Amino acid sequence: MMNFINTLRDIFKIEELKNKILLTIGLIAVYRFMAAVPLPGIDPLQLSALKEGTSSGLLGILNAFTGGAFARASVMALGIMPYISASIVVQLMGIAIPYLQKLQKDGESGRKKITQITRWLTILITLFQAPTYITAIKTQFGLPESAFLVGGATFWVSSIILLSAGTIFAMWLGERITDKGVGNGISLLITVGIIANFPAAFLQEFVSKTTNAGAGGVMMILIEIIIWFVVILLTVLLVTAVRKIAVQYARRTVAGSISNVAGSRDYIPLKLNAAGVMPIIFAQAIMFLPIALAQRFPALASLQDINGLWYNVIFALLIIIFSYFYTAITVRTDEMAQGLKRSGGFIPGIRPGKDTADRLDSVLSRITLPGSIFLAALSILPAVAYQFGVQQNWALFYGGTSLIIMVGVAIDTLQQINAYLLNSHYDGLMKTGNTNRKSL
Repeated sequence: MMNFINTLRDIFKIEELKNKILLTIGLIAVYRFMAAVPLPGIDPLQLSALKEGTSSGLLGILNAFTGGAFARASVMALGIMPYISASIVVQLMGIAIPYLQKLQKDGESGRKKITQITRWLTILITLFQAPTYITAIKTQFGLPESAFLVGGATFWVSSIILLSAGTIFAMWLGERITDKGVGNGISLLITVGIIANFPAAFLQEFVSKTTNAGAGGVMMILIEIIIWFVVILLTVLLVTAVRKIAVQYARRTVAGSISNVAGSRDYIPLKLNAAGVMPIIFAQAIMFLPIALAQRFPALASLQDINGLWYNVIFALLIIIFSYFYTAITVRTDEMAQGLKRSGGFIPGIRPGKDTADRLDSVLSRITLPGSIFLAALSILPAVAYQFGVQQNWALFYGGTSLIIMVGVAIDTLQQINAYLLNSHYDGLMKTGNTNRKSL
C-alpha cells in the first residue's frame, strides 16, 4: 500500500504528467456537466417516460454509453457515438477505396487527412441521427405534450443544431484529451459515461437484494461482487493475452550504427483478441435488424428480448464472425512480413516474404478462434447474470461492451502513466515488488 501511495506522489512530482492528468480530469468534468444540460424547449421534470423507455434493451446500452444523457434529452444525448460510427465507416471504406488506402500508408500526413474525413462524416451522421432522436422522443416514448415547452420549426431546428454541436464538442474534447492529456480521449469519454451509471446500478441491486425476502440479502451481494471481480480478471486476460512469434535478426541497428549480432532474438506479439470491442459493436448494430423485423413478423418476437436464448445465440455467432472479419482487415500480416524482411528479421525455419506472411496469418487465424469464443462468452454474460436474478442495469457490468471498454481503457491509460514514470526513473504503477527508487 505504501508503494502505491509513493507512486501517486511520484506522479505529481513530474510537472508534465501532473498537468496532463489535471487537464484530462478537467475536460472530463466539462463533458459530464454538459451531459446534464437538457435541450431548450424540453421540461426536464417530465422525462420519466423517456428514462423508463431507455432503461433496458439496446437503448439501455446506448444510454449507458452516453452516461445517461440519452435519457435526459441532453445536448449531449448523441454523445460521441456518431464519431465512433464515422470511424468504423472510414475503416471499412479503407478496404475498398484506393485513396483511403494510400492515406493509410502516408504516415502522419495521411493520418491527419483521415481524421479530417472522419470529422466531416461525423457531422453528416449527426445531422441524420439528430432528427431521428427528436422524432423518437416525441412519438415513441409517450412524453406528454406539456413536456415540450416550444413547438414547431423552432424546436426542431434549435434541437438539431444543439445536438450536432454537442457531438462536435464531445469529439473536440476527446481529441484534446488524446493530444494534451493522458489516454485515448474518445475511449475515456465513453468509459466515464459507463462508470457514471455504476453507483445507481449497484444501489438498485443492493436495495433489491436486501429488501426483498428470499433474494439473498447482503451475502448474495458479496457473492455477486466476487463473481464480478473474477469476470474483470478474465477480461484483463482477454485484453492482454498475446501469442509471441519468435523472430531472429541477422543485423540490428544500435545507436545509429549497424552491427551484425548473430542470434539476436525478438518476438512479434499477436493479440488473442486483435479486434478489441469492435465485433460486439458490429454485432449489436446488426441485431437492430431482427428486432425491427420482429415487429412485423410475430415468429421473430423472441429476438426482441436481449436476455433471451435465441437473441444471445445469434449475437454470439455474429461476434465470432466479426472477430475474424475485423482482425483480417486491421492486422495486415503481409505488411508485417515485408517490414520484418526490410529490418533484416525472419522467423526461424520460415523463409522471408510470402512464407512469413502465410505463417503469421495461420497463427493469427488459430488464436482468433479461442479469442472470439472468449469474447462472445463475455458478451453474453450480462444476459446470463440477468437470468440468475441480477438487476438489468447491474448485469450490464458483468461483461459485454461496457466491461471490455472499461478494462481496455484502464490498461491503456495506466500504461501511458507507467511509461512517464519509468522514463523519469520512478517505479511504475504497473510494477510490483521492491525496487530501488531513484530521484530526478
